[in-house]
Amino acid sequence: MDINLQNNKIELIQWLSTLNDKSLIDKIMMLRKKEKTDWWNEISSEEQKSIEKGIQDADNGKLTSHSNVKQIYEKWL
Repeated sequence: MDINLQNNKIELIQWLSTLNDKSLIDKIMMLRKKEKTDWWNEISSEEQKSIEKGIQDADNGKLTSHSNVKQIYEKWL
C-alpha cells in the first residue's frame, strides 16, 4: 500500500478521534453511508431498463465491433 495513503489514513483517524462537532461527524457519516450505497439504486428506472436491455442484447450476440463503430464515427473523432 502507498505509504502516503497509509499516512493520510492515520492522520484522518487521529483527527476524527478528536472531533467534538456533532454536525461535522454527521456529515462524515452521511458521506460514508453514501459511499456504501449501490449506484444501481441511485439511477432512474429508465436508466436501469436501458442497461438491462444492453445486457440482454449482449447476451443475445447483438453487438457491434469496436472497429465498425470507429469506422462509423471516425469523422467526429
